[in-house]
Amino acid sequence: MNREPSGVAGVRRRPVRAVSLLSGGLDSQLAICVLREQGIEVTGVVFKSPFFSLDLANRAARQLAVRLEVLDFTADILDLLAHPRHGFGSCLNPCIDCHARMIRRAGEFMQANGMDFISTGEVLNERPMSQNGRTLGVVAEDSGFADWLVRPLSAKRLKETRPEREGLVDRSRLLDLEGRSRKPQFALAVRYGLTDIPTPAGGCRLTEPNFCRRLDDLRKHEGLGSIRDIERLGVGRHFRLADRFKLVLGRDQADNAAIQSMSGPAEYILKPDGSPGPTGWLPAAITETLLMEAVSICAHYTDRVDERPVPVRVECAGENRVIESRPLERDAVERRMI
Repeated sequence: MNREPSGVAGVRRRPVRAVSLLSGGLDSQLAICVLREQGIEVTGVVFKSPFFSLDLANRAARQLAVRLEVLDFTADILDLLAHPRHGFGSCLNPCIDCHARMIRRAGEFMQANGMDFISTGEVLNERPMSQNGRTLGVVAEDSGFADWLVRPLSAKRLKETRPEREGLVDRSRLLDLEGRSRKPQFALAVRYGLTDIPTPAGGCRLTEPNFCRRLDDLRKHEGLGSIRDIERLGVGRHFRLADRFKLVLGRDQADNAAIQSMSGPAEYILKPDGSPGPTGWLPAAITETLLMEAVSICAHYTDRVDERPVPVRVECAGENRVIESRPLERDAVERRMI
């Protein structure tokens, strides 16, 4: 990538502008603070997908009073799940490929908006597997924007990149953090007046074993072609009835409302009739045999305590009927749970 400094004879006519990955964690916030201390205009960027929450990034952007751009990352992460060049971590998390793709997307945003470089909040060796020197180098090279990437918190321990060589960033004012201790970051947070400090967390559902078990099941049976199917993975209890057919049951009122809102016009909604219990979802084209099985699982989770059959209302495409069923035995229910 070839870019020349703005202005004549290297004299810039505008402030230096950077795009910085802002997950919302403390490190990503501090990286922005370090750059702004040099008078650099920073725009935050966060990536939207069914696997990431935007809550921390939005909170951080408000605290920093920084503009936050949201880039849809769904197609990217689904591609990486199908073709993880560097494999997965402990779950279905293609972290190396994901970080590289995020930097590439940030680089493309930088180019499209006439900005000068990219920054991240990564700290050398803070995470032994994903932030060691080798991995940071692989991520940078795979992104295609290695020479336009600045990692302000550990820059002095890393190879100098083009923004530093060309004077867009004063390397002497960048930091040399390394290791897992958070004490230096907490001290910097006080210095920069950051009071809303999130607890350290990955923030990615692809590192959660229970979620990934459901994702792997979906990948093997229905595939990953439906965004709504993926969004539904984070809601309620899931039961595998047959290949391409599963049941989702709410755990509480919030789940029940989410299941209802995610259902399509030709899909099935189950609700206990006359007693408290979960809302259930079934895909279109369910067989009558599997529908009866799903009704019996739904009945298992109602608050009925007697031995009488439980009436469950089945709604689909504007029509509804009530089916009475005895609850399925606990062992049989647990065998179907994903």
